[in-house]
Amino acid sequence: MIDPFGRHVSYLRVSVTDRCDFRCVYCMSEHMTFLPKKDLLTLEELDRVCSAFVRKGVRKLRITGGEPLVRKNVIWLFKALGRHLEDGTLDELTLTTNGSLLHRLSGDLYACGVRRINVSLDTLSPTKFKAITRWGDLDTVINGITAAERAGLKVKINAVALKGVNDDEVDDLIRFAHGRGADLTLIETMPMGDIEGDRTDQYVPLSQVRADLLERWTLKDIPYSTGGPARYVEIAETGGRLGFITPMTHNFCESCNRVRLTCTGTLFMCLGQDDAADLRGPLRASADDQQLESAIDEAIGRKPKGHDFIIDRGSQSPAVARHMSVTGG
Repeated sequence: MIDPFGRHVSYLRVSVTDRCDFRCVYCMSEHMTFLPKKDLLTLEELDRVCSAFVRKGVRKLRITGGEPLVRKNVIWLFKALGRHLEDGTLDELTLTTNGSLLHRLSGDLYACGVRRINVSLDTLSPTKFKAITRWGDLDTVINGITAAERAGLKVKINAVALKGVNDDEVDDLIRFAHGRGADLTLIETMPMGDIEGDRTDQYVPLSQVRADLLERWTLKDIPYSTGGPARYVEIAETGGRLGFITPMTHNFCESCNRVRLTCTGTLFMCLGQDDAADLRGPLRASADDQQLESAIDEAIGRKPKGHDFIIDRGSQSPAVARHMSVTGG
């Protein structure tokens, strides 16, 4: 699949639920109204849509949420999609998780063919963790990361940089991740959805964070890539990798190879734009996939050049109204 700007779309991120057992302050309101279950694609329908994308050239599938592991019987979907790994039509099946259920499900994920996961962890302080996630428990997440590593999963830690909250913890997060052989990726907060707060109070540019790190660490740019938007450096003192995802200060749109499917069957061709395509209608209109694949082709033909994210005091409204948990990040 080639978009209007010559970019090869080979990466599909799939939100299997908008629900989450956390309420992270940069992601959603504490008082969320979630989709009724009747509006969600069934796991069998999600498998069918993902398989259509694999036939059309997607080589990487990332399962997301909300928190994907709270979806009932979600391991069935991982097992079903694992057949594409076995026949060589898919290079990677992975997920992004808050880690709250890894202590129970890591072994099942590995058995389905998952080999690498992203775990969101913004702080190592139990008090701050509770404040950021509102409902989360740090020890449960740390235990989940350990369980994932024991099951054979390669863990990457994701941390959203939050001004005045965890921007003084980056060194500790580097030591924590690299000390256990994990990569760390820092992410700028993005203006998506009403979070009952002012994002200008949260936002810290990663260009500033990187400049601060250079005073204490030796950073070397490297060409490493996991197929996503992060730009990586190697830290000489630890030998580990540190990624920067910078949608605000240095967008990655020129190399975007991703589209995002929501749990209701809506395809967003760009995280930061509202244009979308309905795949649920053509999916349910016929037992074969001809209409579905035609709808996918039409949508890829509308993929925009990039997003229009901005965070400043003059832009109080989010760039897009939907929450990150709806689109799947």
